[in-house]
Amino acid sequence: MNTKKLSRTKNQSTMRMLGKQLQSARKAAGYTQSSLAQVVELDEETIASIEQGRRPLLPHVAVRLEEVLDSKGMLLAGIENMPEIDQFPLNAAQFNIHLREAIAISWYECLVMPGLLQTPEYARAVFREHVPAFDEDKIETRTAERIDRQEILRRPSPPTLSFVVWEPVLHLRFGGAEVRRAQLQHLCELTELRQLVLQILPLDAPSHAGMAGPFTILETADHQQLVYAESQLGSHWIAAPDEAANLAHKYAMLRSQALSPKDSSRLLDRLRGEQ
Repeated sequence: MNTKKLSRTKNQSTMRMLGKQLQSARKAAGYTQSSLAQVVELDEETIASIEQGRRPLLPHVAVRLEEVLDSKGMLLAGIENMPEIDQFPLNAAQFNIHLREAIAISWYECLVMPGLLQTPEYARAVFREHVPAFDEDKIETRTAERIDRQEILRRPSPPTLSFVVWEPVLHLRFGGAEVRRAQLQHLCELTELRQLVLQILPLDAPSHAGMAGPFTILETADHQQLVYAESQLGSHWIAAPDEAANLAHKYAMLRSQALSPKDSSRLLDRLRGEQ
């Protein structure tokens, strides 16, 4: 294998995976971090950092480790096939994990339809708006992964789901009139799910507590509240109890300002009729 073609990357999740592989290979060969560091002439902290995914495994280091651990090219193959960047930013990857494990999801959206409620055509149209542009393969991959996550909605024991969507989102025409029509029909069908509550915050609402942007509150199995929010500069988690509580209060306010579930369904029916 020509290690000159291998490059250092900043793919954090794959770095962690490679670190776990190194750790397994080290233990299988009977080395401690300290003893392995001595053999390959590195300091123990470097070995620890690589195993924890905090430091990339460089090709020339991987070659030395392969020789000592007899890992049959596993580490070098991992470096060679590592994507240049994470397919998902680390926070987004964590969001997808916590989303699948949550026992309750409260989602406020004012920019685009919540991912769990999107049709494939709508999701595809949204990804086509990404700047810089995604190629077709990435659009299809992202769309398939988004739709796959929607299995959450139809589990035998699904989480409790609450959505508050600002009305302008319903008027967006991502992908054209047909895509919008199908998306509105899909929302009407989803409101029939007994564990799902959808409320629309109307344009003429006299109060609006969500002007600072969208956010999602996830309740874990141990009843911790985690808040996920995105912006132009990336995404972040809010787990501090006082800050999470403030956003939970904001979500409660948004629900009180939004239309009731029944009136929200009537609004969806009216918008479908205006197509």
